Amino acid sequence: MIDLVIRGGRVLDPARDVDRVAHVLVDAGRVVDVVAPDDAPRARAAIDAAGLWVTPGLVDMHVHLREPGGEHKETIATGAAAAVAGGFTTVATMANTDPVNDDPEITRWMIARARAAGLARVLPIAAVTRGLAGETLTDFAALRAAGAVAFSDDGVPIMRADVMRAALAAGRGVGAPVIAHAEDRTLACGGVMHAGAASERLGLPGMPSAAESEMVRRDCALAAETGGHLHVAHLSTAAAVAIVRAARAAGMRVTAEATPHHVTLDAEAVAAHGTLAKMNPPLRAREDVAAVRAALADGTLDVIASDHAPHHADEKALGMAAAPFGIVGLETTLPLVLELVHGGVLAVATAIRALTIGPARALGIDAGTLAPGAAADVTLIDPEARWTIDPSSFRSRSRNTPFAGRAVRGRAVAVCLAGRVVGDHLGGRFTP
Repeated sequence: MIDLVIRGGRVLDPARDVDRVAHVLVDAGRVVDVVAPDDAPRARAAIDAAGLWVTPGLVDMHVHLREPGGEHKETIATGAAAAVAGGFTTVATMANTDPVNDDPEITRWMIARARAAGLARVLPIAAVTRGLAGETLTDFAALRAAGAVAFSDDGVPIMRADVMRAALAAGRGVGAPVIAHAEDRTLACGGVMHAGAASERLGLPGMPSAAESEMVRRDCALAAETGGHLHVAHLSTAAAVAIVRAARAAGMRVTAEATPHHVTLDAEAVAAHGTLAKMNPPLRAREDVAAVRAALADGTLDVIASDHAPHHADEKALGMAAAPFGIVGLETTLPLVLELVHGGVLAVATAIRALTIGPARALGIDAGTLAPGAAADVTLIDPEARWTIDPSSFRSRSRNTPFAGRAVRGRAVAVCLAGRVVGDHLGGRFTP
């Protein structure tokens, strides 16, 4: 007798090109097999997944959980709870904490905090440079040994090309990607939104597209030179898409991600939402949105990540000039991605791939598939559930989102972590 059978859902495992109604068998925290509905053995517990999608546990490779130092915005525990509520079983948290995660002791402490929370798997991303100062590399080998899965100064661009070259070489040496925040601050300095018609009309300083694309161009060249793995975070412009597409076609080790907000909103949203639509990179022009959507659809961009960036309401109330960049996203990513599926922009398999095996492969972690022997991290999705985004119900400690009141279709109803059901909204579907 096995531990758990997830019965009769539409099993979607893009890593193995699986898309069929089947049972998922789980025992001892691992996937045993995906079998035809008439082949399931007896189990100690069962989930009736009829009408649901059964996918590998969703992976978000770009979140900010603020702990240590910013617990009034988010903690590792509240961020993990938000992840589970949004359907994510694994999240990778950026290094811009206080103190910065540039020391193996901090990396190990974060892992221990996540283990104590007992919810989503939280994987630390360590800083590229000490103190995020962009000058001196951290000890990549020691941080990797402590549990870091990648390296990034996200939130702060690495302006010095020699430092970025050394980082890519060091990342290659330890088998980890370097995640780039692509922003030339000599071009974007002082900007609070995309430079274009909307910024001119609102009288706000803009951040030009070239601030992103020129840094992506530089970093792709450095990746080619070093053989390092470059991952471009939150790509937002048509010009940068073209550069990444060419780099990948040339065989470079370049991966890249898009965020839900950059494919559902454009710069005009700033007029309606103010600081709740202030993010970095900023919401771009409509032609940029179309280009990023197309790049997701054709696989040029192989990852969708939330860039979950919680901030206190008092900070976001400071006005466009002083308010911090960023919005929360763990609990809204899946329904926003499903908007693109329901709207015919993304195929189902493409969307699930970008939320599972795409980020898992970019990070080089064992996740994102329901293959026999894989950890039984599973997400169950009701693709037809209609609901309205209500920040007051978020598990996150912060509420900074421009999507409040948005009617959406589709949500996660439960996740399994190593075969253990958590985040359960299954009602009578779960028989323990």
